[in-house]
Amino acid sequence: MSPLTEKKEKRGILPISIDTLEALAKFQQIELEDIEISFEELELSLTPSMVMGAPRAMPAVMPGKVKPTTLLEAEVGVPIEEYPGHIVEVKLGATRTEGGTRSSTVVIGGENVPAFYNFLKPPPHKPVIAFDVFDWAKIPLAKAVKMHYRPVLEDTAEWARLCVEKFGAEMINLHFISIDPLIEDASPEYAVKKTEDVLQAVDVPMAIGGCGDPKKDLKVFKAIAEATTGERLLFNSVTLDMDIEPSAKVVKENGHTLIAFTSMDVNRARELNRKLYDFIEKERIVMDTTTAALGYGLDYAFTVMERSRLAALKGDPELNHPLSSGTTNAWAAREAWMKMGPEWAPRELRGPIWETVTGQTLLLAGVDYFMMMHPAAAREVGNTINKLMSGKKPSETVEWVSFKI
Repeated sequence: MSPLTEKKEKRGILPISIDTLEALAKFQQIELEDIEISFEELELSLTPSMVMGAPRAMPAVMPGKVKPTTLLEAEVGVPIEEYPGHIVEVKLGATRTEGGTRSSTVVIGGENVPAFYNFLKPPPHKPVIAFDVFDWAKIPLAKAVKMHYRPVLEDTAEWARLCVEKFGAEMINLHFISIDPLIEDASPEYAVKKTEDVLQAVDVPMAIGGCGDPKKDLKVFKAIAEATTGERLLFNSVTLDMDIEPSAKVVKENGHTLIAFTSMDVNRARELNRKLYDFIEKERIVMDTTTAALGYGLDYAFTVMERSRLAALKGDPELNHPLSSGTTNAWAAREAWMKMGPEWAPRELRGPIWETVTGQTLLLAGVDYFMMMHPAAAREVGNTINKLMSGKKPSETVEWVSFKI
């Protein structure tokens, strides 16, 4: 051992190999494993003179990460999903060969993908737009609506004929207001006569709407169902408040269909359907979970309808029914009819727009059957349905991105 090394060891200075120095120069750190050091005072000195041979320069700048100069190429497509459930088909109306008197029938439902997922599968049947007709001339209608029906308000059959021949109604919803015990308490016999008048005036399928009184509606529905056996009318509606067994049986026994109505509650919709299954086939049931107008709960109505439809497509056997919408409820919004400031535009346009937007929104939730009232609103919702049914991309139907100045 040289005197210099002996002197350094006595001072506690340990020689460091060239490999260690190279590691320090490259990584700026040193890592010791399985080393036990016992000392009172430690002094670590690193000098170039300790390196055998020529000293190596430390790198001036640590190398940085290499940044990408191009994007990774990847193929992106629409995610394809299969749904195990499907919506039952419900046929409305019956021709003479089927036991009725209609010149044509309509079928709703049958979907097995969400509404207008045309990239998966187009809807098997086009949603239907029916026009509302009332048996009571004193029904309060907005001016924008009444102006189209004023000459026929006193004659329900002519009102229905006007909707079919002038406005192209695919179905007629005959709503009985005068049977309400709090209005005129008209008899079931009166309702039967009105129904027969409308059936003779038009040859499209029909729906029968009650007044909302559970006991009176059952009496009227029973009388009409028995008098129109085989016509396959759509009775609107059966609720949890009604006596469900006789309500469902009279519809089934006379070859009709019904709407199961609940108020924005998926669980109550399941409950009502489940009770109806004991007395009537699923293929005769249409669901209505309530329509709220734009600005008055439309988002809630959409959510409940969409939840019901998606649950059905995922396999829920108690919700897989076509959906109905009382789109006419849009006129319950005061903005649709009342006089407001100039920034709200003419009332004659505002109301139809209110009904149109309500209908178009619920169309995307999966509605199959629309009850509407203003001719312009019904026409625009119909145009939307036709465009979506065509399967064309938006760019093929309208210039919705670019514009010219």
